[in-house]
Amino acid sequence: MKYKPLFTSVVLFFSSLFLVASCSNPASQMSTSTSPAASPGASGVTASLGFSAWPGWFPWQVAQESKLFEQNNANVDLKWFDGYLESINTLTAGQLSANSQTLNDTIGPVASGADLVVVLTNDNSAGNDQIIVREGINSVADLKGKKVAAEEGVVDHYLLLLGLEKAGLTQKDIQFVPLETGKAAAAFVAGQVDAVGVFAPFTTQALKRPGSKVLFSSKDFPGAISDHLVFNRKFVDEHPDQVQAIVDSWFATLDYMNANPDKAMEIMAKRANVSVDEYKEYAAGTRIFSIEDNLAALQPGKDLKSLPYAAEQITNFLLETGLVKTKPDLTKLFDDRFLKAYAAKAKKS
Repeated sequence: MKYKPLFTSVVLFFSSLFLVASCSNPASQMSTSTSPAASPGASGVTASLGFSAWPGWFPWQVAQESKLFEQNNANVDLKWFDGYLESINTLTAGQLSANSQTLNDTIGPVASGADLVVVLTNDNSAGNDQIIVREGINSVADLKGKKVAAEEGVVDHYLLLLGLEKAGLTQKDIQFVPLETGKAAAAFVAGQVDAVGVFAPFTTQALKRPGSKVLFSSKDFPGAISDHLVFNRKFVDEHPDQVQAIVDSWFATLDYMNANPDKAMEIMAKRANVSVDEYKEYAAGTRIFSIEDNLAALQPGKDLKSLPYAAEQITNFLLETGLVKTKPDLTKLFDDRFLKAYAAKAKKS
């Protein structure tokens, strides 16, 4: 949920897992090493699709290497970003057709005027977003007066505030230290802060501090952090066939992963630059959504498992914290027609 720093450049630091790239131009943060760009097919258009370091998005690498885009008539130029924030910036700037990002990180730009639409839920974080603390801190109450680092406005800042609220505390009760996620993890390991909010794979780095442990995680707040395929509405309006083909490719990828778990795990671990065993730990903290899960999440509800409800709660959080100034129009945020079309085809087959 990177809102306040949305239009600033960052330097992503993560010494043991990822190559680092930094630049002030969002588009230049894209790694061109993933694969050659796709060539426009019969429709004459290619969709540029961004993704970055998150277990729920690594299946896109499987789709590419297993030729599942081509098999589903999707013309995709898959773009890897070393920095998640840069992928959001690039989509917001209109330099991507679509991006993999959280609901939180989508509502912020929409509130600022971006015309974005969520067409698919990739996953829910089920433990991969964590508040990690040093030895001696055993409860949320123990965070009072302590230095806690997180990237301001990011999903783990949101998670931190949810945990504080549940314990009857607010951000004013701690010494909040705003740091980019990789730098926050490094500061925690160096003993510069008492606790840190990070997401996988930065959790691995943070837990290298002796005596550190997870105080609470996204597992304690089901549905609070959902991850999505988000398009520019202009692309959806002009090329619905390609949006459908990419949605179909996603579910074909999930089928491939179920049929070929070892091969899929190898591809994803390589993209993450970790061992297969390390990657399995990340996979356990991510709940990949089936088509049934996707459709159910779009139903009205009274808890965070309902996307319309979650979107309202996130909006309230953004307004209350001053991260956005204007309430966004959420009436057109979700477009379920591509999910419904896939479900209808799957039912017939």
